[in-house]
Amino acid sequence: MPPILAMCAFALTLSISPGPVNVLTLSTGLNHGARRALPFVGGATISFTLLLLAIGLGLGAVAESLGRGFDLLAVAGAGLIAWFGYKLATARGSLSTTEAPIPSFWHGVMLQVLNPKAWGACIAAVAIFELQESPAHLAVFVCLYGVICFFGIGSWAVFGQQVKRVLTSPERLRLFNITLGLTLIVLAVALLWRSVLV
Repeated sequence: MPPILAMCAFALTLSISPGPVNVLTLSTGLNHGARRALPFVGGATISFTLLLLAIGLGLGAVAESLGRGFDLLAVAGAGLIAWFGYKLATARGSLSTTEAPIPSFWHGVMLQVLNPKAWGACIAAVAIFELQESPAHLAVFVCLYGVICFFGIGSWAVFGQQVKRVLTSPERLRLFNITLGLTLIVLAVALLWRSVLV
């Protein structure tokens, strides 16, 4: 029997903790409503769970063998995150319509595939729960993670939609968008620093 409670706690902790995917989901919920964030949430969830499955089936060894070549993922991922941060920080912030980007399903897919943090989390999960040794446990964990990840990331969209009630003027919305955009840029730099420069 797999350690289901530990698996659930691991999945929830990683899915709900702040990071580029969740900050983008928060901004989409804020600027466009939680429903408009669902394609991005779905793409990020599916991409992460497929990555987890692939690493559990042996892709982790391939990733580790790439060595410094793996840094290209970090550069591409940081670039994508920084681009979203820039677009968000420079959006005008109108309460009726906004220029803030609406990340798509494929943005969610790409962001997870290009995110070394996601790769690291998957490799850690496979190692901690010894998922390469048991295809049945891997299948259970992938299914659990898929559900928990969707609701964990999706909760940020709902939170963003609720925050909009407090941001009752275009100036407040613009300031919040600038803050979220700069946060994404800082996360991109931190990701690049940890993955490539250290």
